[in-house]
Amino acid sequence: MAEGRPRLAVWKFASCDGCQLTLLDCEDELLELAGQVEIAHFLEASDAVADGPYDVSLVEGSVSTPADRERIRHVREISRTLVTIGACATAGGVQALRNFADVREFASVVYARPEYVATLARSTPIAAHVPVDFELQGCPIDRRQLLEVLTAFLLGRRPDIPDHSVCFECKRRGTVCVMVAKGTPCLGPITHAGCGAICPAYGRGCYGCFGPSPAWSGARPNTRALLPWLDMTPDETRRVLSTFNVTAFREEREEEQDHDPPA
Repeated sequence: MAEGRPRLAVWKFASCDGCQLTLLDCEDELLELAGQVEIAHFLEASDAVADGPYDVSLVEGSVSTPADRERIRHVREISRTLVTIGACATAGGVQALRNFADVREFASVVYARPEYVATLARSTPIAAHVPVDFELQGCPIDRRQLLEVLTAFLLGRRPDIPDHSVCFECKRRGTVCVMVAKGTPCLGPITHAGCGAICPAYGRGCYGCFGPSPAWSGARPNTRALLPWLDMTPDETRRVLSTFNVTAFREEREEEQDHDPPA
């Protein structure tokens, strides 16, 4: 190996591995990347592991066990730059539905011996435990955005990731608005861009895989203006906001809860 190459590590916490697979799916770009950096820790791709410290660490998955909580602190200590990738790492993931229920009750139903299950009551994003240098949203993440983030940090600049909504992507690819033309409920106006508007391109409404937009301006999407267009009951609306980014859309869920009609 050449001396002085930046060192990259990829870590998995509670997740489905989909975001790591996105990195592997980069194919030709990954081969070029591997020639520019030392991939020192990436168990999804190789069991060859080099000790830290690392220049850039990509972290997939949420913190859902006491062991996770300790391990992420260690990862932070040995990483110059830490980037969280995907809905699990940035918002707790679909497993964060446990945050609104009793995890002990879930364990008693699913496992024959729940006393052997070491888990936390909540599934939390990485940023709830350690400082994070950048968050890349998506379920899974977009390969183009991932390559931009890696390139940016390896070159010492800020990643150029847009913070507009999925609606921009529909316009760019010439997709007719499914909500206006067909009355299909769609979260595109309040969801961060990155997927390429795949679902609307096939006549389906956006499910909010990339979380609320804008992502980094500190503002929240105008959900209240969108809700009447969804033409859904309050319960249906809460359910559609309770998927991949349930904690990221928490304010929107609570806003809808506050507007429930009296019983």
